[in-house]
Amino acid sequence: MTAQVAAVILAAGKGTRMKSAQPKVLHPLCGRPLVAWPLAAVRELGCQPAVLVVGHGAEAVRQATAGDGVRHVLQQPQLGTGHALLCAREALADFAGTVLLLAGDVPLLRAETLQRLAARHQQARAAATVLTMTPDNPFGYGRIVRDGGRIARIVEQKDATPAEAALNEVNTGVYAFDAGFVFAALERVGTANAQGEYYLTDVVELAVRSGEVVETVQLDDPEEALGVNDRRQLADLAGRQRRRINDALMLAGVTLIDPAACYIDAGVEIGVDSVIHPGVHLRGATRLGQGVTVEPGAIVTDCAIGDGCIIKAGSVLEQAEVGAGSQVGPMAHLRPGTVLAGDNRIGNFVETKKAVIGRGSKASHLTYLGDCELGSGVNIGCGTITCNYDGVNKHRTVIGAGVFIGSDVQLVAPVTVGDGALVAAGTTVTADVPADALAISRTPQKNIDGWVPRWRQKLKKK
Repeated sequence: MTAQVAAVILAAGKGTRMKSAQPKVLHPLCGRPLVAWPLAAVRELGCQPAVLVVGHGAEAVRQATAGDGVRHVLQQPQLGTGHALLCAREALADFAGTVLLLAGDVPLLRAETLQRLAARHQQARAAATVLTMTPDNPFGYGRIVRDGGRIARIVEQKDATPAEAALNEVNTGVYAFDAGFVFAALERVGTANAQGEYYLTDVVELAVRSGEVVETVQLDDPEEALGVNDRRQLADLAGRQRRRINDALMLAGVTLIDPAACYIDAGVEIGVDSVIHPGVHLRGATRLGQGVTVEPGAIVTDCAIGDGCIIKAGSVLEQAEVGAGSQVGPMAHLRPGTVLAGDNRIGNFVETKKAVIGRGSKASHLTYLGDCELGSGVNIGCGTITCNYDGVNKHRTVIGAGVFIGSDVQLVAPVTVGDGALVAAGTTVTADVPADALAISRTPQKNIDGWVPRWRQKLKKK
């Protein structure tokens, strides 16, 4: 396309059938708000300007889409889709060209389809071009009525005669309009109807009656025009979008053991030869390198995972960096600020938070590492705790390279353990440990011979 193309996306409706305090277009679908999907399609097409018509929950919708380079206009009151387009007139005052109109609750529409619609519209020098489809069940859709093969009008289901209701070509609600024509036409059709609303279908009929060129483009896949009105449809379309995402990943060299049970957000990057098991959730801005294995039930959000890592079953990772060759889990929890340099082992029921862990260091089980820095080659024994919080402030623990921490050690921050030191099992560290030193703090053990039988005898007497 060489001519200018603008886009208007309608996102003002309340979405009553969602039964939600949240605007319908902000409900998430595969990691993005519903409205972000048509916005992404018009951005991919290069539409300038892109106008988002807001109404119900306007401020929340504005905030959620503020970074998308969109102009926001308010529809108040809401008098139909034609009125919503009229609300965008001022934002398009300096625009002369093709205006694409689409809905904010239709997430599966592809940029390629919009490009085909705009190209047909421009080639035909049309006043209006309607995107149509032929679904298996046309009930509820406006029917496309043709005269000699040319579109004559669009008839809503409730107004259709039996012959018209038998037609199976329907209106998707997606249009291309000539900007100069459509705003003048909307003023002409007015709101003289039972609902007191501006109908875009009336604009199409007016164009036909006025001798303007009106074209149609038929969808190859009716799935693209499916919209969301309730939570059942939201779940259905999310499943369809997941299939697209998963199919693209598999074609790019990623193994999904059971694609129907992998929940991967749009925008997640996965390297070739990675293997994703069932029940895995990969969310947000997550990036996986090559040859990564993610086992069942793992949840990874906004993380960078290096080549060859294994994320074992049931682990939860959030805003963490995992260096190449590391293993995490099973049942580990890497919280925000965790950085593993590489070749690390973070095992069963280990929790980390704001922990920078050097290459080759490991904590194999039942440990908490928070607000700390570990050098390379550190071994953390079972049951170790960095005691980082005094009830008011967080404090930092620093552990040098090659340190061995025995089991059941408490490191009371702020504290530093020097390179090569050894902290004996059961020790509570409250002062810095010099390099290569042994730290041990234990109450001397006392054995009392014959104490247990005497104690039991006393209990029996009682």
